[in-house]
Formats: sequence, structure tokens, C-alpha cells
Amino acid sequence: MKTNVNPWFYVPTTYFAEGLPYVTVNTIVVILYKKLNVPNEIIAFLTSWLFLPWTVKFLWGPVVDTVSTKRKWIIYTQLLISLVSLLSAFFLSSSYFLYITLSLFMLMAFMSATHDIAVDGFYMLSMDEKKQAFFVGIRAFFYRLAMLFSSSVLLIYVGKLEKNTGNIVGSWQICLGIVAIIMAVLFLYHTVILPFPESDSPKKINWSEFADAFVSYFKIEKIWLAIAFIILYRFGEAMLLKISPLFMLDPIEKGGLGLDTDIYGRVYGIFGLISLILGNILGGIAISRWGLKKCIWPMALMLNIPDLVYVYMAYHNTLPLKFVYVLVSMEQFGYGLGTTAFMFYLIQITGEKYKTAHFAISTSIMAMGLMIPGMFSGKLQVAVGYPVFFIIVCIATIPGMILIPFLKYK
Repeated sequence: MKTNVNPWFYVPTTYFAEGLPYVTVNTIVVILYKKLNVPNEIIAFLTSWLFLPWTVKFLWGPVVDTVSTKRKWIIYTQLLISLVSLLSAFFLSSSYFLYITLSLFMLMAFMSATHDIAVDGFYMLSMDEKKQAFFVGIRAFFYRLAMLFSSSVLLIYVGKLEKNTGNIVGSWQICLGIVAIIMAVLFLYHTVILPFPESDSPKKINWSEFADAFVSYFKIEKIWLAIAFIILYRFGEAMLLKISPLFMLDPIEKGGLGLDTDIYGRVYGIFGLISLILGNILGGIAISRWGLKKCIWPMALMLNIPDLVYVYMAYHNTLPLKFVYVLVSMEQFGYGLGTTAFMFYLIQITGEKYKTAHFAISTSIMAMGLMIPGMFSGKLQVAVGYPVFFIIVCIATIPGMILIPFLKYK
């Protein structure tokens, strides 16, 4: 039972394991159901519910913090995610695949959210503050690497399988099988390699402190204005998040761009994700240099104005592919800048005594702000069509920006 293991052996792999199931349930599942001909309004409504575990995870965070050890939570949630992914692949060929797999993906989402809590807690318990500071960039890189792998490499591979075999269901069964194998390998690896920190031990839940942290959040100055901003700031983007993959994959005669799965993987998983990461990095540099007060307006505009590219693409859906790459990259770059400012604002509104708990509540409200617009976005898109839907998305970005002058930030 080693108490001291070089973090290079487990920080990259635990954060890769954190990113893979998150992208699977919140991105890959949307594309999977689209390729299996599930209607847009049903996809958007049902898959939006998969955000629910991240909306309420702060409620069982204290349980993960106190019951058993973070090490056990990590390895057993990884095992369960692997098994659930394997079961999802098996039931994909069932005539009741939508109901069965959606239930399994919801279970995977709860396991993934729980795994997030355990990994972040283990990160702090397994090393001193100096090492934590050193590895903060490493962990972010491998989380993004998991996103890059799942939204590009995996989708491109599935797209090639679809074309070569003509078997859509079989191709996606292999995709979910790959996710299951990777998580099983990580489970075995972490069972052997993760250290046993002395501070990683069961504790007694302090429910009064938990309640105090929750109540104190709602006593923060201008908190209700902040909550309104958290929900509204990305309202338009939340609607776009569910519909953009469907728009890209829908055939031209239905108003979409008619992209194949592998092309979509390149557009979003490579060019889009790299642009998003660049936006995150440059946004962080800008805020550290000039402060949030000077950056929030330009970054809010950079988040929302590029949504107009979808209006343009919806009215010109026979664009050459090279223009699609450029337009999506522009939108994702702005998204990266805008979300960086947003996350920094969430850090600033936390109280001094319960910073971690308050940040967890804010991110839960943020997840709810993504879930609710996504639920009705599919029905709205079907009712009005892609061009008008994307115009509505652009209008929906305005209320969040109107609140910015009234916020308290530095």
C-alpha cells in the first residue's frame, strides 16, 4: 500500500478518465441517436436530462467526501462506467433501444459526476500544494485530450465504420465497446497504481456545516442577480449546444449541412475543439493581465456574436466544407473566450469561508442553465426550422448581457 506515488503516473490518467464519460453522455449520445433516426425534438429533450447529475451533484458531494475513500470511489465508478457502456452497446440493437440505453446513459452520467468529485478530491489529498499547482495545467491538458479523443478520433473512426460496413448500429456498438474497454483498462491500472494517502479515509458527515455552506451561498451580496446571470449568460449557447450537431448531420433537403459522422468529427472534434482551447488559454491570459472588469464585455460579445455564423450557414447550407471549418472554428474560439470569463466570475462570487462549496453550487446552477434551454430547443427547432431557430438563439443571448452592468465583480 504505497502512500507516495509519482503524480505523473496517475494525474494524467485520472483526468483522461474524467473527460471520456462526460463527452460520451453529453456529446456522443446526441450524435448516436441522430444516426439512429431519433427525431430532433426527442433527442434534444431526452439528452438534456443527462445534465441532471451535474446539476445536483453538490448534494451528494459530502457523501463522496466522507463515506469510504476517494480511491475506492474512483476505481469503482470507473468499473461501473465500463459495464454500463458495454450494456448500452449490447442493447443498441434492441427494438426498445431508446428507453433502455437512455436509462443506462443516465446511470453513466451519475457515475461520471460522482467520479468527478472523487478525482478532484483525490488530487488535493494525494499531493502537497506545490505539486497541486504544478499539475493543474497537466490535469486540464489530459481532460481536454479525452475530449479530443472522444469527439474527434472516436467519431472519425465510427464514421469510417459506417461507410465501410453500412451497419450504423454495429458501428456505434463498437464505439461504445471502445469506451467500455478504455474505462476497464483504466480501472485495472488505477487499482494497482493509485496511492493510498493517509488523509484519504472515511469521515463523519458534518451536516450542520453542509447546511450552513448552502444557506450562506444565498446570503452573498446580489446573489439572486448572479443566479439570473448564471442561467441567462449562456442561454442562447445552451440552445445551440443541442441543435448544432443535429444541424450539421441533417441532410441538405431537411435544412442541415448533410455532413457525415467522420467529417463532423473533424469539424468539431479537431478544428472546433482546438479553437475552443485557444480561446480558453487566451481568455485566461487576458483576464490575468487586465482583470475581469475590463474583459467581461469583450468576452461576452465574443461568446454571442459568432452565433450569427449558424444563421448564415442555415441560409447557405450548401457552403463548401472549407468555409464550415472556418465558421465553426470562429464560433468555438469565441465560446472559449466567453466561457473563460464566465468561469472566472463564478470563482469571484464565492464567499470566503466556503469557497469550494459555493463554487460547486454555482456550477450546478450553470448545469441547470444548460439543461433547461436544451430541453425545449428541439421542439422549437422543428416548429420554426433551422434559420429562424438560430435567429432566436442570437436574440436569447441578449438578456444575459443586459445584466452585466449590474453585477458585482473585480
